[in-house]
Amino acid sequence: MPENPQGDDAFADLFSKLPSPRTSQPASDAAPAPAAPDAPLSRRAAREAAAASEPDTATAPDSSVPATPAPAAAAATPARTPDAPARTTDAPRAAAAAPAGVTVADAAPQLEALFDGAGAANARDSRHAKDRRKSRIAAWVVFGVILAILGGITAGGFYVWNTYEDKIRAFMGWEEPKDYEAGLATGEALVTIVSGDTGSTISQTLYDAGVTKTPEAFYDYLVQSAQNPPFQPGVYALQQKMTSAAALTALLDPANKQDFTAQLPEGLTEAQTLDRLSASLGLPLADLQAATADPSAYGVTATSLEGWLFPATYTFDPGVTAQDVITTLVNRTVQSLDTAGVPVDQRQQVLITASIIEREARLPDDFYKVSRVISNRLADGMKLQMDSTAQYGYGEMHDGSASSSKEALEDDNAWNTYVIDGLPATPISNPGDTAIDAAMHPADGNWLYFVTWNMDTGETIFSDTYAEHEAAIAKWDEWCAANDNRGC
Repeated sequence: MPENPQGDDAFADLFSKLPSPRTSQPASDAAPAPAAPDAPLSRRAAREAAAASEPDTATAPDSSVPATPAPAAAAATPARTPDAPARTTDAPRAAAAAPAGVTVADAAPQLEALFDGAGAANARDSRHAKDRRKSRIAAWVVFGVILAILGGITAGGFYVWNTYEDKIRAFMGWEEPKDYEAGLATGEALVTIVSGDTGSTISQTLYDAGVTKTPEAFYDYLVQSAQNPPFQPGVYALQQKMTSAAALTALLDPANKQDFTAQLPEGLTEAQTLDRLSASLGLPLADLQAATADPSAYGVTATSLEGWLFPATYTFDPGVTAQDVITTLVNRTVQSLDTAGVPVDQRQQVLITASIIEREARLPDDFYKVSRVISNRLADGMKLQMDSTAQYGYGEMHDGSASSSKEALEDDNAWNTYVIDGLPATPISNPGDTAIDAAMHPADGNWLYFVTWNMDTGETIFSDTYAEHEAAIAKWDEWCAANDNRGC
């Protein structure tokens, strides 16, 4: 087999593509071409042959056909480096590939130009490819930086909006309506007004019952409309999602007052419960106080009925007595204790724990977590340090603030768990079914601390360590600062 098979020689292919040189006369008058066997075999051979023929002028071609000087052909071809030898091919193939009337020496400059052009094109393509790669890399880097910046802006925007939404809305005039629109009222809601209630306290009561959209809606309406009507104590049947104007009309309508109906929410103290019963049922407060003076009359061995007057909505027959009312409430508490599986000899202790849970927890699941915190702290010999107990003992339980005053925290009384060890002397409120069940069935966990950081939603953070608790307090501080210390 030949060393270079036919059609496999790159030089032969290139020779075949070279254009025929133009001459000064027709091809028929041209001098005959030199013999094919004397043609050089390569560019190096062409240079050597041209150099060797310089002294001999006898064989010069016809003067009518100018020939390319050999020195020019040699000068047009750059030197070949040792590590890149020129390829050779068979003489017959080279002679056959060369166009008629053109010697290999004549074709050398054009062949060299072809090689140089291809090399330059390859170099340009290589540079362009590198430039494109660099451009793509730079584009991806810029794109990544833009994404990082946008991500930071988005995260920061979410934080600012969540923290300062109300202030931003107020500044930009984007505030949501504080009141429901007319025509949305639905269902039923019972609202209790007690002696001493004002427009501000009634506004909060309406919101808690789902009647108005915001806690301040009703009060703002009274101020804007310059109204200060005389509210009569009692239980009133209203609807949910009412406008403040419609709610006011309903409260002033005697037909909406529910006779012999008492509504007692969870977390009231004994004194507050008696006030509501008197206002709702029309019974003298003195009669109710006398009826609660002797707990043993209802089978209770405790020194008071604090925690034993179950929170619920009650409707009594006309002519009911104060003692009948108290009996009904105590019996309902016993029913809840029995349902939760509380042993008779542990009723008072469970009610004390449940009363703290009722005052401290906001969300249903948190009742069971607060119960676990109380259990863990007692087991570790820690003071409970519950603000609700300090406030109860000092008499500042219902000032609208979750925080205790310095005086309340330092006051030495039988309910201040910042001072005493263990549980307070008595319950501090009337707990409902969930709080009583939570006292008996605390959630699993190692929590020792908790803080309600969002006073509007009741969201609470539970922590195992004090360091975690401090971080939760910092979050609460941020919320309070951004919300005018509302409820803080």
